Amino acid sequence: MSSLRTTGAAARVAARTLALVPAAQRTQALHALAAALRTQQQFVLAANAADLAAARSAGISEPLAERLLLNDRRLNAMAADVAAVAAAPDPIGEKFDERTLANGLQVHRQRVPLGVLGVVYESRPNVTIDVAALCLRTGNAAILRGGSEALRTNLALGALVRTALAASGIPADAIQLVESTDRAQLLELLQLHDQLDLLIPRGGNALHQFCREHSRVPVITGGVGVCHLYVDASANQAAALDVIYNAKVQRPSVCNALDTLLVDATLAPVLLPEVVARLGAAGVAFRADGAALAVLAGNPAVSAAAPADFDTEWLALVLGLKVVSGLDEALAHIGQHSTAHSDGILTQTEAHAARFVAEVDSAGVFVNASTRFNDGGQLGLGGETAVSTQRLHVRGPMGISELTTYKWVVRGNYAVRE
Repeated sequence: MSSLRTTGAAARVAARTLALVPAAQRTQALHALAAALRTQQQFVLAANAADLAAARSAGISEPLAERLLLNDRRLNAMAADVAAVAAAPDPIGEKFDERTLANGLQVHRQRVPLGVLGVVYESRPNVTIDVAALCLRTGNAAILRGGSEALRTNLALGALVRTALAASGIPADAIQLVESTDRAQLLELLQLHDQLDLLIPRGGNALHQFCREHSRVPVITGGVGVCHLYVDASANQAAALDVIYNAKVQRPSVCNALDTLLVDATLAPVLLPEVVARLGAAGVAFRADGAALAVLAGNPAVSAAAPADFDTEWLALVLGLKVVSGLDEALAHIGQHSTAHSDGILTQTEAHAARFVAEVDSAGVFVNASTRFNDGGQLGLGGETAVSTQRLHVRGPMGISELTTYKWVVRGNYAVRE
């Protein structure tokens, strides 16, 4: 049996045990993990510093370096997220859709774990903790495969997870980290259809495409966002500027950051120079269509947009600008260029907001709010394993309930079917 098949077999055994572990015991493990993230920071940060140094020597881009970086603030935030998951209601065993049929049968649906998850991700080591915490809350086992640039950090975080599991009497094999970053092992992981119940890739388009093409395990893809905000003619321009700034600048290297700003033609002469002045001061560079370029002529931060720019997830301080003639053109542009992740409208016209919500087919649709809110923690889910941009079985941030399925439970009095 290959090493990954051994890993998968151990995960399957651990999953059966974990599904029966009482909620209080899993909560204990979560609290132990949150405490370790606060008390063992120097251990993790030393590993992260080594990863960052090696990645920068290898020429990693700054957006990817920013995703890789951990510091005291981010580790404390991770600990707070784990504590929030620990405080969340336990879903396993929850009964819903209860009813008594005319023939006397008592029927309900009951939440159960999905089983064993495979999660493949790049750069962001916080995924190790996010997935581990959510899997503990939902009774799922997981096999995690991070990128080579974060290997030392992921191994350090994985050690904290396994220690917390063991201290709480939970099989350490419930959460396993693949230590090899060999591409051949990724391909092998994708073949474990008899040991994995679901595969979740988190990374760029190339990773998602590779997993879709080669996996024998059901795949949920998401996390690639070409995200839009449309500023409608009726928008409050001062308030809109704050939202645009937040959506682009707060953390530009993540999937729900703003990539393209669409501005109604009636607002463009006033709003576009204000956008460029405010965001440009934060280091943003702009790629403008012809109409926007005409308004902003001579500004050194603005250059002409190339044909591919409006299909680019920037993950950096770069913003596409396009002037549109109204809601119809904005909707047409989003329909052509969106990746169905996060798209929003800024407007004071409720009919326009309602039409935008009805017609934009994205996992997250925002009215007068930043696209940065498309996040499990921000939406009250206590974290996420990914943001799904497909329709089966979930869409949007995958939090606690999204990592469960259900079984039908039917009770009778020695009932037979007529």
